[in-house]
Amino acid sequence: MSLVIPRRDVRPITAVAWTSNTSTCPRDFTLISITEDGSAANFTRSFAMKSGYYLCYSKDLTGGMVVSDIQLISDKDSIPHGYGYIAEHLEPRATVSKKKRVCVRIVPIGSVDTAVLDIKLTAKSKMMLQHYTYVGDVHGYVLWCKKGPFTCPGPQAKPRRVSLDIQKLSLDQPNPLLPLKPSNAPPLPPGRLSHRRQNLNTKEEQAKAADGSLQGITALDGVPFSLHPKFDVPANAAGSQLSSQLNNIRIKSIQDIENEYNYTFAVEESATKKAKPSAS
Repeated sequence: MSLVIPRRDVRPITAVAWTSNTSTCPRDFTLISITEDGSAANFTRSFAMKSGYYLCYSKDLTGGMVVSDIQLISDKDSIPHGYGYIAEHLEPRATVSKKKRVCVRIVPIGSVDTAVLDIKLTAKSKMMLQHYTYVGDVHGYVLWCKKGPFTCPGPQAKPRRVSLDIQKLSLDQPNPLLPLKPSNAPPLPPGRLSHRRQNLNTKEEQAKAADGSLQGITALDGVPFSLHPKFDVPANAAGSQLSSQLNNIRIKSIQDIENEYNYTFAVEESATKKAKPSAS
């Protein structure tokens, strides 16, 4: 019976840089201080120098970029297309030897399926690292890299902040009062609602959306409608009285309205034509 080992999520390397020590190492970077064979991974220009520099790498995916390849070139070679020299985070007086330059190719995370997953250093060139690819010799050390498919953690939904007012709400509290509409409007006095208003209410209910929304509700819903007392004649009143009241209503034509409210602005026109007094 074989034991199945679950595959762990592998994050790719997103950046490689030089740094003087742990204090100058950027945030979210890992400093390589020891080689795989137990030697100090401190790069120095000569034996007389007490301080040197280290390689460091990052796996921070917030930038959306990954390292797809890493190469070593000499100072006389031209940099390959699509590659760039790694950054230097050093102390003011520290320098990196330029005889061998470390170059990386950085691409968007969604454009590749494989990337550089890890880098290691060895002090003895005869030592081989399984599952790692030989990159080259750099300043007395051997640089190795491991490539393969990687997993990118998906974006996590940020938890919503529930306000204190919403938390204080309880299902036991009474329901709020609904706005006035034909279904819950206060009762009107008998005999005061006109037939025309009843017809309008019927049409509004028919024009209301079929899904029960409030698209058919207007601002006049729930407002009592009745005729002016002058024209509100009792049902048993004489027909002559109603006829006399209706005869007193004068319907004006458009020409009558224009003749009654016509204004030529002659006074204003004559005032503008008068000469302005000259300043003495």
